[in-house]
Amino acid sequence: MSLGATEPGTRAEPRFTVRRPARADARRNFDALLDAAREAFGAEGAGASLEGIARRAGVNIATLYRNFPTRQHLFEAVYLDEVEALARMAAELSGLEPWDALEGWLRQFVSYATTKKAIYDAVAHREEMFVTGRDMIHAAGRPLLERAQGAGKARDDVSFDDILFLVNGVSGANFVQEAQRDRVLAMALDGIKAQK
Repeated sequence: MSLGATEPGTRAEPRFTVRRPARADARRNFDALLDAAREAFGAEGAGASLEGIARRAGVNIATLYRNFPTRQHLFEAVYLDEVEALARMAAELSGLEPWDALEGWLRQFVSYATTKKAIYDAVAHREEMFVTGRDMIHAAGRPLLERAQGAGKARDDVSFDDILFLVNGVSGANFVQEAQRDRVLAMALDGIKAQK
């Protein structure tokens, strides 16, 4: 895995990106490892066993280390992959009705934030990478909020930063069940909706 960088001062591409292998079989293994790591970090925290992640992915530990030489490389790849998925999701949802697009994206964001919580300390010290991720999240989510506000579906007095605090609050709670998290998120989303 390599983390790519664009030329200083350019904004065409994110400064850090997840670069997948070119060969199809290697790319499948890479993606399986990312999926397994995301699940493991979400369920077990940042200390999840690398051997267990390899087993979940259906590959041997040598394949994991070939793609991710250190645990830090794996943390960073999972973080960036989640941010990139959020950005793609915003684009995919933009054709929906304004509120539906915003709600769908925020539900995905809560799922992302839950995984990020497990690896936050591991990536937070990489300030440039963290800033890149934050910028990508703002660029993806802010237009969805503005569109919902323009259509009268979201409150005008809500900022995108307010939404980030709300999502972090919901995703940071230790819910007993996913259904409970979904109920609390639904209540929080009701607070963003424009009052009729």
